[in-house]
Amino acid sequence: MTFAVTAAGGGLKYYPCRYGTSRVRFRGPRRDLKGDYVACLGGTETYGLFVPQPFPRLLEDHVHLPCVNLGAINAGLDLFLDDAEVLNIARRARAVVIQITGAQNMSNRMYRVHPRRNDRFVQASEVLMTLFPEVDFTEFAFTRHMLGALAGIDTHRFAMVVTELQEAWIARMTRLVGLLGQPPVLVWLARQPPPAETLPGMAVDDPLFITQPMIDRVAYRAARMMVLTASDHALSEGTRGLVYHASDTAAAEGQLGPRAHQDAARALAQVLLPMVKDA
Repeated sequence: MTFAVTAAGGGLKYYPCRYGTSRVRFRGPRRDLKGDYVACLGGTETYGLFVPQPFPRLLEDHVHLPCVNLGAINAGLDLFLDDAEVLNIARRARAVVIQITGAQNMSNRMYRVHPRRNDRFVQASEVLMTLFPEVDFTEFAFTRHMLGALAGIDTHRFAMVVTELQEAWIARMTRLVGLLGQPPVLVWLARQPPPAETLPGMAVDDPLFITQPMIDRVAYRAARMMVLTASDHALSEGTRGLVYHASDTAAAEGQLGPRAHQDAARALAQVLLPMVKDA
């Protein structure tokens, strides 16, 4: 069964839903949590922006269990760490998948983000204002815009900001994995593999500021770390199969398409099937 239908305006219907006491609206339809299920935590790719059937939905057909889509657009790790309901759902799951998300959308020593819309910049800290005294931080509403501006001002000072974000990401990811009660499957789902080192400025694709050494510092706690890069075939399809309004064309061009999600679901199933059978 597929639930991917279009709204009257031509966009995709996501059937937003909430689970328990969580204030986050996840992609639906809502899954029944009374029996066995797989929990999928992540960001925009897990949510499946513009994708009729994202990998959590496709994964259900392979593992023959409901896969609860706990992905959120532009989510950072704070969204999951600060949501007791989401953590409880993950703890009760037969298996947990965590998509690697970027380091920019989390509160840290440099700035604070919105607790649910993690890409929203809320406030700069005294540390950041001292580091960039020439910047009026009230001009920024989004983390990426703010960070791009800082990168253009001074690369050395910006590198100090990136280092703080990376250390915060490692600490938060380590904490999240430890709170689940079971080793999760970590998934890098992107156009390219994790870089070996931090790239200068903002010259990096999502997940922003994440490197292979950072992943190595948390991957040993996981059941499996999977690097799933989109194939040349998947990338060559561009926006084919995505459902979006014409006004969202630029955003759609930055998303992985249906074939990348199909490939990811098949790869994940090979790892998850033995786990859910043995649980």
